[in-house]
Amino acid sequence: MQDRFAEKMGDAKARSDTRLLGDFTRIYCRGVHAGAPRTALASDGADLGIYGHRPPVVCAECAQLLRYAEKRRAYCPKDPKPFCSYCDTHCYTAEMRERMREVMRYAGPRSLLHGHAIDGVKHLIEGRRARTAAARAAAEPTDKES
Repeated sequence: MQDRFAEKMGDAKARSDTRLLGDFTRIYCRGVHAGAPRTALASDGADLGIYGHRPPVVCAECAQLLRYAEKRRAYCPKDPKPFCSYCDTHCYTAEMRERMREVMRYAGPRSLLHGHAIDGVKHLIEGRRARTAAARAAAEPTDKES
């Protein structure tokens, strides 16, 4: 594990976001990849204890996605980190972005039944703020001198 990764994951928001990604990926994997063999996630984030005492138990495909997401979250160049869907800098490759979108669409509504109701409400509020900010930024005239 790199020191830089550990330093970035020292941020409470980064740890919280990564833990939530782990929970969502676990929900998705259990529902969509029900027949696949699953093991506890082995990753740098799990080694740091981001997921608590029990890392998510996921299949190999979901473990690969989650390890990738850990790195992308840790090394996000934006501070504060915006919603990925509203960001002008896409850290994920197109394939991984689509896979994560699929995970979020599946697990998001189901997460309410898995102890993430408050996270869901916060997400809706933050999403509205992000959309409003993006709309304002798009509507602002650019400062060009003639």
